[in-house]
Amino acid sequence: MRLPAVYMMASGIQGTLYIGVTSNLVQRVWQHREGVADGFTERFGVKRLVWYEMHETMQAAIAREKSLKKWNRAWKVRLIEERNLAWRDLWEEIC
Repeated sequence: MRLPAVYMMASGIQGTLYIGVTSNLVQRVWQHREGVADGFTERFGVKRLVWYEMHETMQAAIAREKSLKKWNRAWKVRLIEERNLAWRDLWEEIC
């Protein structure tokens, strides 16, 4: 998937959330899952892809990411659960 995407990773069901943006969703999620990049996601074990959204342009994806980061947690959880009630890992879906 070499299109701009906004995504949310979680440490588990109702766990710690991370919101990011990328031009290569498969590669970026793999990096989170494998702990390749040090930082927040490695520290908190945020390795489960629970939500993503594809965009036409990187500019649109970045704007959406910035918007989502301002949302409160309840809104983010509702967004995830609209499409992924069980908080299953969507890794297989994107591969």
